[in-house]
Amino acid sequence: MAGKRKPKVAKPKHDDLAKPSKWRLQHGGFSEPIREADPDTGSPVAHRRAVDTLGMMLANGNITPQMHEAGCIFRTLFRSAAIDSMSTSQLIRLPGSTADRLSNRQLDARRRVLAAMDALGGHDSPAGSCVWFVVGLEMSVREWAARRGWSGRPVPQPIAGGMLVAGLGILAMHFGLTPRLQAA
Repeated sequence: MAGKRKPKVAKPKHDDLAKPSKWRLQHGGFSEPIREADPDTGSPVAHRRAVDTLGMMLANGNITPQMHEAGCIFRTLFRSAAIDSMSTSQLIRLPGSTADRLSNRQLDARRRVLAAMDALGGHDSPAGSCVWFVVGLEMSVREWAARRGWSGRPVPQPIAGGMLVAGLGILAMHFGLTPRLQAA
């Protein structure tokens, strides 16, 4: 007597590890893989570079090279200022020491970020909020527009992109990358 056949159990498909995962692809595109040798082992590897918001806007012609440079300067200052980093404790504690002190480089970077934010109209201005989150904290324009927006209200994505372009234009002038026009 023959028994019933058991249905085949589908094996889970494994993702191709040579390509970015579906989760990573939903957060932005990648450049074509660049094949080169690994410096440590000499074996061939493929590097994929994540495309950033400023790079995509420059490639699409939405911003000028001066605006792109201003955004890169702001991002570098933001990182140097260590505003977004999580504070850590020392593994070796000295008796009688107090909290970690900021270096002169961090203090200078914080002053320059503050001056740039003042030029943008402060944290509560549309351009200031957009530049802070999109360029400084490296949030996507879509994410900032939907979650944070200006004054906590969602902003349509095309308007958010315009706010970023305006903020980058102001930063380009603030950092001296574009000349100031004199009133006649």
